[in-house]
Amino acid sequence: MQNTATPTHCPYCALQCGMNLTPAPDGTVEVSERADFPVNRGALCGKGRTAPAVLSSRVRLTSPLVRSGGTLVPAGWDEALDRIAEGLSRTRAEHGPDACGVFGGGGLTNEKAYTLGKFARVVLGTSQIDYNGRFCMSSAAAGGMKAFGLDRGLPFPLEDIPKSGCVILVGSNLAETMPPSLRFFTELRENGGTLIVIDPRRTKTAEQADLHLMPRPGTDLALALGLLHLVVAEGLVDEEYVRERTAGWEDARAAAMAHWPEYVERITGVPVPQLRETVRLFCEPESAMVLTARGPEQQSKGTDTVSAWINLCLATGRAGRPFSGYGCLTGQGNGQGGREHGQKADQLPGYRKLDDPAARAHVAEVWGVDPDSLPGPGRSAYELLDALGTDIKSLLLMGSNPVVSAPHAAHIEERIKSLDFLAVCDVVLSETAALADVVLPVTQWAEETGTTTNLEGRVLLRRQAITPPDGIRSDLEVMHELADRLGVEKGFPTDPAEVFEELRRASAGGPADYSGITYRRLAEENGVFWPCPTEDTVVHPGTPRLFLDRFATPDGRARFVPVSHRAIAEEPDEEYPVLLTTGRVVAQYQSGAQTRRVDELNAAAPGPFVELHPRLAERLGAAEGDPVAVVSRRGRAVAPARITLGIRPDTVFMPFHWYGEGRANTLTNPALDPTSRMPEFKACAVRVEAVKS
Repeated sequence: MQNTATPTHCPYCALQCGMNLTPAPDGTVEVSERADFPVNRGALCGKGRTAPAVLSSRVRLTSPLVRSGGTLVPAGWDEALDRIAEGLSRTRAEHGPDACGVFGGGGLTNEKAYTLGKFARVVLGTSQIDYNGRFCMSSAAAGGMKAFGLDRGLPFPLEDIPKSGCVILVGSNLAETMPPSLRFFTELRENGGTLIVIDPRRTKTAEQADLHLMPRPGTDLALALGLLHLVVAEGLVDEEYVRERTAGWEDARAAAMAHWPEYVERITGVPVPQLRETVRLFCEPESAMVLTARGPEQQSKGTDTVSAWINLCLATGRAGRPFSGYGCLTGQGNGQGGREHGQKADQLPGYRKLDDPAARAHVAEVWGVDPDSLPGPGRSAYELLDALGTDIKSLLLMGSNPVVSAPHAAHIEERIKSLDFLAVCDVVLSETAALADVVLPVTQWAEETGTTTNLEGRVLLRRQAITPPDGIRSDLEVMHELADRLGVEKGFPTDPAEVFEELRRASAGGPADYSGITYRRLAEENGVFWPCPTEDTVVHPGTPRLFLDRFATPDGRARFVPVSHRAIAEEPDEEYPVLLTTGRVVAQYQSGAQTRRVDELNAAAPGPFVELHPRLAERLGAAEGDPVAVVSRRGRAVAPARITLGIRPDTVFMPFHWYGEGRANTLTNPALDPTSRMPEFKACAVRVEAVKS
């Protein structure tokens, strides 16, 4: 590659911040500001600035590894690919196609996600495919589909946020999880708007708020219903909007009226005056938004919780109007596109439903197969992982580290160890890859071209900036070679541009229609918002703002969904009297497989900790930095105490980026939302113990 700057995007969160990459004479890669991209306007967090560190051969995989005598040893590509093909073939022959599982990741490009879904269904013939994005925004997706008939993280661009009159931010610490986005909320306040943050912790984001509510973890549903009750009681419903643009209001209204303010205060711990002030601040301005993140969504009632917040927007006439509405802050870099194009257990490309005969026929024609040959919907992510070693005997895993990131992680680790065969494609030797029979080293973000879809629904072109090292292949090449070995010689190109052209055809006419998006347009227009059904930019420039004229339902009306408060799956009791909630810190990302290999980031966040209130610390006799044990019904984790007034006395917090004795997901509850199949990461019963030296 030439030593010139290549405009591209960060590999981490769903902002997909723009950056320039320039190869340096010493073989490193320099990151510089790219001010033309509107999402970050040149700003980068520490993870983005240091992202090229993982490109170094010092930390990455440089050769295929195969297990020999219990140890992973270097091998050639042909041997490694042959072993994977043999392992998958053997499983299919002995146990049938559904005994082969496929598990993907929200960091895979659209081209890879599309091809992985096609590989599972066409080559392996298995229904057993899902991805770690199920743990991200599946509850928001389910709630959005029920209400609006369409799921896109934000139905408007981030640049609309500063123009709103009020934003309620529910369960997001974006000052640490996606720092460049904080400027939009700072500008909101500078413009006279109000920021309300709902979080059981006094986070860096909450410190920026005009009003901070600290509900008990797992009570966001009751909180939203209490606010809607007050909207009705105080005569603040937009009756004309409800009449003209919605359906189902009476049932939703009746459900909300059962949640009077004093009752909600008892459930949530949020004082009634704060509830009333929230309603006043939200309803006074002409425009307002509700944005949710993992806090309310990663619950066993996450879909209902999202529905309750959407109901609040609908009752006040906010959704589908300028600078207003409900949105979800997607977490993973391609969490949006990753599920739109076939990694999710029940979906086909273009966000089509796998059990829809018309959808199956359309995609099957693009793929050149019989629609009847496509398997039906499979297990969701946790259920798939839980079935490893029993119903599912072999697993192909790409871009995920469930040994750290899955709930009830010690159990999932044992399930993975019980497999007959495990193959992992990754850029580093993650904790999950270390358990594999074969590990394949694959190209990284800066070494390949491909598209991602950010939290706004903006499809972006990530450009190759450097040549990958010798011996490294792309995931597309891996799937091409495996398909060939498994008897499918055509249909799995290695050129991402060719894959994207097929993806365009497969998505055409679907809810997430990319058919009018081309690599040329992405380069020239700095991204294109889906849906975009034609290449003619005059006829259809893309859709930055959804629902302004109608919602994506058959009659164009949004749907209220009646919901009621219910307890979390595991309430505290005498044995486990405290609530655990989990989350991220600014210097690490997801399971930490990559960021924990960057010296600068490790210096800023070297390991796990337990955040607890001084009253709880005093009862334990624990001082700052003392090791404490957090124990749930699923296991025990130990980490240093971090004592702060910024957390509720009945709650402790742990970040989930680490393996070992401080692994937070050893503790978390895999209880699933009945609709989204989201596990309850955000609330489980624990006890906290001092660790005696």
